[in-house]
Amino acid sequence: MTQQQLAGKVGIKFQQIQKYETGMNRISASRLWDIADALNVDVRFFFEGIDDAIDTGAMNGHGVPGDILADKEALELVRSYYAMPEMQRRRLFELARVMSDVA
Repeated sequence: MTQQQLAGKVGIKFQQIQKYETGMNRISASRLWDIADALNVDVRFFFEGIDDAIDTGAMNGHGVPGDILADKEALELVRSYYAMPEMQRRRLFELARVMSDVA
């Protein structure tokens, strides 16, 4: 199926399909559903292997688990960070960056 054909089935312009394909634009859940329908596949097709990645504790490319915000302590840390005034956040961020470079 060409990009033009897929775009026609989904009801968008083929340029948008190109942007999805290159990663320039993100695909919303509803649009992904439409694309799966147009391709006659279950939407789970796009997530094949995700269970294996979660089960093996896959990393997200930054040296931390992909589901870092599922960790209660990490989520609390993020909330506390964003509750700070901006200047304090910047200073804390720089401190954390320096400390992580040393470690």
